[in-house]
Amino acid sequence: MDLDLKQFIRDIPDFPAPGILFRDITPLLQSPVAMGAVIDAFALHCQERDINTVVAVEARGFLFGAPLAHRLGIPFVPVRKQGKLPFETHRVEYALEYGSDAVEIHKDGVADDDRVIVVDDLLATGGTLAAACKLLKNTGATVESVALVIELSDLGGREKLLDYDIFSLIHY
Repeated sequence: MDLDLKQFIRDIPDFPAPGILFRDITPLLQSPVAMGAVIDAFALHCQERDINTVVAVEARGFLFGAPLAHRLGIPFVPVRKQGKLPFETHRVEYALEYGSDAVEIHKDGVADDDRVIVVDDLLATGGTLAAACKLLKNTGATVESVALVIELSDLGGREKLLDYDIFSLIHY
């Protein structure tokens, strides 16, 4: 990729709490060129694999997953936080620093023979993405790859996803 996508990421210090450096993707979303470059890179990555479904994690993953699915001409399936999907769901709980959370997918979202790419905007500690991959595995689908716009390497999220091919466009 010839375009430096980092120039479209805005650093916001002390958000959402003091000491946190937030990587804001809003400038990337505002640039048709940058957004197109992300979707192009993800699509090329998918063409090198046998993928038939795009799964994206709530909420910013939807911003990249839906246009990718459209580009590839394959289904898009959302993974959402507990209680957000209206139909029967599969669910996986995962631990947070203090407490727990859960992600869900519609029971008819993926099938046993689906080969999916899981899309999200950012890999930080990896808890949500690991839960999404476990959820997909529990349904019988195969996670062929995980595609990310940004990976925060220092936070160790990749360690929770060692069983998966990780494709990240920007590394911090």
